[in-house]
Amino acid sequence: MPMFLRRTALATAVAGLCLNVSVSHGSSHREAPFITEIPKVDATDFYMFRSYEGGRSDYVTLIANYQPLQDAYGGPNYFDLDDDAIYEIHIDNDGDAIEELTFRFDLTTITNNLTVTSGSEDVVVPLKNIGGIGPSAGDTGAVQSRQEYQVSVVQGDRRNGNVQTATNITTGTDTFRKPMDNIGDKSFGGTDEYAAYAQNHIYQIDLPACGTNGKVFVGQRQDAFAVNLGEIFDLVNTDPIADMPGERNDETNALANKNVTSFALEVPTDCLTGSATNSNGDPVIGAWTTASIRQAQVLNPAPESNGKGASIKGGAFTQVSRLGMPLVNEVVIGLTDKDRFNASEPMDDGQFLTYVTNPSLPELLEILFGGQGAQAPEPPRNDLVTAFLTGVDGVNKPTDVTASEMLRLNPTVATKAETNQNDLGVLGGDAAGFPNGRRPIDDVVDIALRVSMGALTSDAPNKDIPFTDGTQVDPDVLDEQFPYLTTPIAGSPNGTP
Repeated sequence: MPMFLRRTALATAVAGLCLNVSVSHGSSHREAPFITEIPKVDATDFYMFRSYEGGRSDYVTLIANYQPLQDAYGGPNYFDLDDDAIYEIHIDNDGDAIEELTFRFDLTTITNNLTVTSGSEDVVVPLKNIGGIGPSAGDTGAVQSRQEYQVSVVQGDRRNGNVQTATNITTGTDTFRKPMDNIGDKSFGGTDEYAAYAQNHIYQIDLPACGTNGKVFVGQRQDAFAVNLGEIFDLVNTDPIADMPGERNDETNALANKNVTSFALEVPTDCLTGSATNSNGDPVIGAWTTASIRQAQVLNPAPESNGKGASIKGGAFTQVSRLGMPLVNEVVIGLTDKDRFNASEPMDDGQFLTYVTNPSLPELLEILFGGQGAQAPEPPRNDLVTAFLTGVDGVNKPTDVTASEMLRLNPTVATKAETNQNDLGVLGGDAAGFPNGRRPIDDVVDIALRVSMGALTSDAPNKDIPFTDGTQVDPDVLDEQFPYLTTPIAGSPNGTP
């Protein structure tokens, strides 16, 4: 049985815009009022791309990131996931904006109550661990608190469909271990040692209806994206137009020292494809992520010593986070509707259509930077409907499509090695990149700025102006193999003793 069954007006407007752009860098960091209160289920980025690790081109990699802006030194509790929540990746493969397949992740916390002798008493320690950890995933003797997870495959409706539990090929069980966050070099022996320890938490997975050769990893990674938060917060206090190529990366990356938690899954392509095809007959996969928590929570004024008594939670699961295409809830959806968007499903996206056809972001950029040539295209913006709601004709737009916000991928487009990928994706002549899916290298902030100012149109006044936030993804934070995002930053800066 799956675990989840067990248990001034312009100033104001511009300030709001800056908040949304700045905390989103790649997608969705603290993008809606309510989600700021529950960061463990705050989706930050979603990636979907044809795997470019050698020998894996017949697979699609899905990466859903949660818990933004993690400071590596954030002890003693660090960044466990919410074991009263469910985290999901949904697949629409017939173009109707309804999930046909859902991959559900459900966490359980394992506590050992490790003690030390103080005088004549055995006293529970205040730390996550009391000694070295790893390199084996099974080396948990010095660990006081850790997490495991299950993966379920739901065919049909996410709540009423056929649910089957995936199997861990390594152990033959239905559980997988999440590595400890990178506490520091003394606990793990160094950066290389932590990398080896985390590698031992990549599992081969038997996914019902998908086969036995998939991969899964859930754990902390270094956040891959970049944004100059300070300048963006200060009413976009930077030049958004790159006059020379180097100006795309001459600002401070405020996320260079942040970690994030990743749910990474590699699935055979033919498991994800369905009847949806583009005008050339190529398959199109649509996907988005959600997180859901219980409807009710009652705080306990006298928590119990087991650490689980601070609140009592119950009721049906309610969706509180949603992410597909990057930057939608940040710079497209109006402030008053952000929580509603997070609780919505793609099939109901008609309620948000005005935000796409008559967007506010280009108008605000024109107000701020009109003297530098920024001129917003006239609405209605049908080009943005293509970008956000249907996909690009002949690439990743299904011939029979319900307009809805999600990430869409044509998996027949040939992969490129990381060193040959263009971070502007399709705008840079690289059809294997965003918005045909999304790879970790894709600079979706620059792409979104350019598209919002008319890059996809034929006659916008500044369709070819190189808008930028002044930061680019550092390839050093990426790997060329699953799970593609690299080793998280260590919490202790002192190295090994």
